[in-house]
Amino acid sequence: MRILFTGPAAAGHLFPMVPTAQALRAVGHEVLFASGHPTEQLRSAGFPVIEIGDGRSLRELFEERTGGKLEYVNQDKTQEEIYDMAAAIFAHASRPSVDHLLEAAGDWGADLLVHDSFHAAPPLVAARLKVPSVVHNFGASPGLPMVGLIASHVSDLYAKHGLEGPADSTALNVGPLGGDPTGLSMRYVPYNGGGLVPPEFLRPADRPRIVVTLGTVLAELDGVRAVVRLVEAAAAVDAEFLLAVGGADLTPLGTLPANVRALPWVPLNELLSRADALIHHGGSGTMLTALQAGLPQLLLPQGADHFANADALTATGAALRSASDAVDSALLDRLVNDTGLREAAHRLRSANADLPTPAALVPTLESLTTRS
Repeated sequence: MRILFTGPAAAGHLFPMVPTAQALRAVGHEVLFASGHPTEQLRSAGFPVIEIGDGRSLRELFEERTGGKLEYVNQDKTQEEIYDMAAAIFAHASRPSVDHLLEAAGDWGADLLVHDSFHAAPPLVAARLKVPSVVHNFGASPGLPMVGLIASHVSDLYAKHGLEGPADSTALNVGPLGGDPTGLSMRYVPYNGGGLVPPEFLRPADRPRIVVTLGTVLAELDGVRAVVRLVEAAAAVDAEFLLAVGGADLTPLGTLPANVRALPWVPLNELLSRADALIHHGGSGTMLTALQAGLPQLLLPQGADHFANADALTATGAALRSASDAVDSALLDRLVNDTGLREAAHRLRSANADLPTPAALVPTLESLTTRS
């Protein structure tokens, strides 16, 4: 069987699909990824990749749609308003990929399309080629409504191909939070890319170790402004705070307190395996990686799907949430010492472990092609 995976060229959209692709390839199926420029992230995951689109990056396409003004922080909008805005932007960014993906899927003879919900091309291609498809979710939000919302922004392309709308798809929920009510359920298995792991992170720390991260996009677009107050408050907390913010400029943080230090790139799942808690922006992959590790979390939602994720996670009792400028030492102390938070986080880890692994779900995915 030939399975074509595709999604926008961003780690948050592509990385959740990697464990599923690995499971399918492990039993002998052919796997190909199709995505826009740049393709390095997928090539480093060990998969063959075909580049689709017109050679421009996702950011360039976004800036074209927004007139050069790209905003990631949207504290003044509701989650629904953010999704509406994102659908229009992602639909625009997908347009150069449609014909390329249609040609690639047809020429390669794809038997199944597995795709991210924020890509306009694969639902159209699946409908045009009459190939079964799977919407691969990556967080608490359902993917099928987003597929329909994005399709509404490219109705002209569906008309061009003589189609009324997207193909019917099977949703695949990843992890124990949210997703599509009618979807299949699968355990979240983290894939955070490769990288060097400092030997010290293989050993337990002498005091609580709190990781702070802003994901792969927020730190690039907005710097470290979201954690300025947090770093100030951390000085009064008996814990070690590790800033995993990539190459972001730390100047706005001033002189770091003695118990706060910046890290080079370390794969998040390895970093969290010896951590006691995680503070982050609310990104889906970050949230699920900490969930899988059984860690209490403090979410500082900024935009994208952060608010939906914060709602879903705090409802379980395993996380706290705060505005960035409201973080204080009392809140950080609670994150470190609240046994109720830790117990709820352990329950969530168990709930995730109870779900079928990607390998266990392979026969179900295989059956989708026999029913088409």
